[in-house]
Amino acid sequence: MTGIEAAAAALGVVSVWLTIRQHLACWPTGIVMVALYAWVFFDARLYADAGLQVVFLGMQVYGWVHWRSGDAGGAGGVLPVVRLGRNQAVVWFAVLVLGTLALGTATAAAGAALPFVDAFQTVLSLIAQYLMARKVLDSWLMWIVVDVVSIGMYLSKDLMITAALYALFLGLAVAGLRAWRRSLAELAVPAAT
Repeated sequence: MTGIEAAAAALGVVSVWLTIRQHLACWPTGIVMVALYAWVFFDARLYADAGLQVVFLGMQVYGWVHWRSGDAGGAGGVLPVVRLGRNQAVVWFAVLVLGTLALGTATAAAGAALPFVDAFQTVLSLIAQYLMARKVLDSWLMWIVVDVVSIGMYLSKDLMITAALYALFLGLAVAGLRAWRRSLAELAVPAAT
């Protein structure tokens, strides 16, 4: 499995780097990465994470289409970076708690390893990925939490390459947060006339 895991990890780094740069190619690169990781996680009996990759496949397509279409409020048809509102944050937190409980219970019954930890990072990853497709700055904060939890989970399952990848993702998520904050700040500055 090491070869497939290594290829998925390499594509993951490229995909996140492209996302930080807000480059459209992050999405097709991500499609290949999640397909490979679906196999890796299924083989490791991390069923929620394997299922997450299948869902991510659809979310990668959604993100690709959404970023390509841009937004009427964006400059020149480019989708702008935005912030999550307080009410939205409360709703997403409730989704995280309920989703973790439901998925953790279901995967525990199926004999999954670390069912509630896996479920937590799975549900938070789904939320973060959806918000990233919408270019919500706060998605990077969620990815930071996912990365920290994932490092421990993958180390416990002896997925060393993937744990190292998530350590790298942690650094990239911090860089992404900074870059998207700058992008958001640039939007707040009125254009010179």
